[in-house]
Amino acid sequence: MKPIHKEILQFLLRSGDEMIPNISSALDSSIPTVTKYIKEMMDEGLVISHGTADASRGRKPILYGANPGAAYFVGVDIRRFSLNIGLMNLTGEIVDEKSYDEMLFENSPSFFEWMCSTIKKFIAESGHKDKIAYTNVNISGRVDSDKGFSYSIFNFEDNDRPLAKIIEENIGVKTIINNDTRSMAYGELMAGCGKDFTDFIFVNASWGLGVGLILNGQLYSGKNGYAGEVGHTNIYDNEVICHCGKKGCLETEVSGAALNRKLTERVKEGESSILSEKVQRGETITTYDIVRAANEEDTLCLDLMEKMGGELGRQIANLMNIFNPEAIIIGGSLSLANDYFLYPILQGIRKYSLKLINQNVTVKRSEDPERVGVIGACMLARRQAMIEF
Repeated sequence: MKPIHKEILQFLLRSGDEMIPNISSALDSSIPTVTKYIKEMMDEGLVISHGTADASRGRKPILYGANPGAAYFVGVDIRRFSLNIGLMNLTGEIVDEKSYDEMLFENSPSFFEWMCSTIKKFIAESGHKDKIAYTNVNISGRVDSDKGFSYSIFNFEDNDRPLAKIIEENIGVKTIINNDTRSMAYGELMAGCGKDFTDFIFVNASWGLGVGLILNGQLYSGKNGYAGEVGHTNIYDNEVICHCGKKGCLETEVSGAALNRKLTERVKEGESSILSEKVQRGETITTYDIVRAANEEDTLCLDLMEKMGGELGRQIANLMNIFNPEAIIIGGSLSLANDYFLYPILQGIRKYSLKLINQNVTVKRSEDPERVGVIGACMLARRQAMIEF
């Protein structure tokens, strides 16, 4: 793609349908020149006309916009208890989406093989395989997205080869990988409740705990792509070993995994819950089980959620004192616990953050916590494709 074509396309993706005079002004180029480029892009199938704009008099100007069907992007969001896959067109509309809920994530070769075959099948059945420019897979933990390496999961394949390349060879489409929390933060920035902010902290409270940082309207990843690992800051003097191998991590007390452990311990100590029988039978207790129980006003689950929310609020207050953001967006599966989780977070924030900081910050729950990961994954796949177009 010509650089000027890419510039026009990026402008149209940001602003939507536009008239040639507006495109010309934005690109500081003459109307005849822009008209010529638009014609070339229409011939290539990148731009289409969208009818005419309203005009009080004279000839009505034609509106031009990006062709939604010019390219597609696949986003894959790996979660503890589900695998979500979405297909997005060039203009950012999710045109197909599937969720595989009857699963439990395993960091094993067999799960990796199943995941790749599931993605490949989704792509084959999409009807747009030849136009899929990129796939992005959300991976938890330490991810070097620039080089395509994962250092937390799926690193059993071949440590000398990028995981992104291995997935690409399995599914037959160009692939990148990104940290799941940062993908969610990017989804909030581009299409969620972060659209109105240029500086915000996204908190992913799920089985693990992480944050995504949006600074000056850009996704901040750090030098190697590991920024946001707040769950592994050393906070507690406890003997709980985190999955990272260390003791005292924030995630050992504030996360879905911690919630599961605490529920199991208290039920076995004699406390009652509507989940007691499942715990006693040794069945898998998901974060969704605990959230549903809290929303049904199960006393034990409510107590656990409220205490954990208050502690999370205290730690968010520390981040606010450091970054002074415009907004805090709470996402992840634990955010589905309605006010039982959000209200204690707000109390913790007010109690431990500086007043001059918290009085001007917006704290809100993600509008679509179950889908923002897929949306962000698709958006990052599109961003990568735009770099290479």
